[in-house]
Amino acid sequence: MTSEGIDFYWRPGCGFCWRLDRALTKAGVPLIRHNIWELESAAAEVRSWARGNETVPTVVVGSVGLVNPSAAEVVVAMRLHTPDLLPEALL
Repeated sequence: MTSEGIDFYWRPGCGFCWRLDRALTKAGVPLIRHNIWELESAAAEVRSWARGNETVPTVVVGSVGLVNPSAAEVVVAMRLHTPDLLPEALL
């Protein structure tokens, strides 16, 4: 996570990733997208949160990793850990 957005780990063809990306983008959540099939470091990050699995979507908000979260769970985590990144509409 940087001051630019929250880290969103995904892979091509993942319907769960697509739905979550769409919901968060629509809500105005700033995302930094990492394709785990293109970046070994991204895949390793996901494995560190998902008990050794490459389960996506995985979202890292501050110091918290969320494996296959709902958009609402991401917003709650943002309120707790990165409130400065929340879009005004979600405050």
